[in-house]
Amino acid sequence: MTKNNRPVLHLFDVAPEVIAFSTTRHGGVSTGMHADFNINVRCGDSQENIEANRKLLCDQLGIDDNHLIIPCHQKHDVVVRQIAPEFFKIPENVRHMLLDGIDAVMTDIPGVFVGVSTADCIPVLLYDKKHKACCSVHAGWKGTVKRVVEKALLSMYLAYDTEASDIKAVIGPGISLKNFEVGDEVYEIFAANNFDMDRISRRYEKWHIDLWECNRLQLIGSGVLDENIHVAGICTYDNTEDFFSARRMGKMSGRILSGMMIK
Repeated sequence: MTKNNRPVLHLFDVAPEVIAFSTTRHGGVSTGMHADFNINVRCGDSQENIEANRKLLCDQLGIDDNHLIIPCHQKHDVVVRQIAPEFFKIPENVRHMLLDGIDAVMTDIPGVFVGVSTADCIPVLLYDKKHKACCSVHAGWKGTVKRVVEKALLSMYLAYDTEASDIKAVIGPGISLKNFEVGDEVYEIFAANNFDMDRISRRYEKWHIDLWECNRLQLIGSGVLDENIHVAGICTYDNTEDFFSARRMGKMSGRILSGMMIK
């Protein structure tokens, strides 16, 4: 591998003791729909490339591969998995099972990266600056409707005594309102779940939903201070040179990894 294989990360300024980022398509060894950097196992990339890319990222972060924690299969649900010290004492196959069907991962262990995979869905990163705990959330439209961000904040409160007012949040790269066209049935699902449709939707030829704003409003409604929320404002659909977009490139495109690690 050459120096050019080094993963290019889109970094977020959360706190000095935290590294938070979304991966870009640059760096890594993958090809075609997965070029160049992909570590998602469910989009058709070769296991050899995935393992090589994982190693490149772990080397860059200075961690072992087993400290790179990513859900094996995200189900657009609201299950949050806590990564505690005991997690690393159980067999690998059990760890794999515990990460299957998970849409948010949290930890307070330094040197453990927790991340989620997206390619238009919205990654939401949460950091409790008081208790030094972090959580990475996968919020597609189904998870957003189910208020997965609110569930993640509640889970952090139960595990770490996290107060929303101590949270710094990042809403990472994902599809924008302009490009997230939905059918009337999806609009009605949001409306039936008491979302402020005047704030989060626009009617062009069809309805469009603003998932960035949906999740920002959930954070604010939970008590996160507006000034502590950073919206990256990067539309994956419009920026496929740098980020994967399943809606534009196809469902088997690579995936972005977004997450956090306490140094």
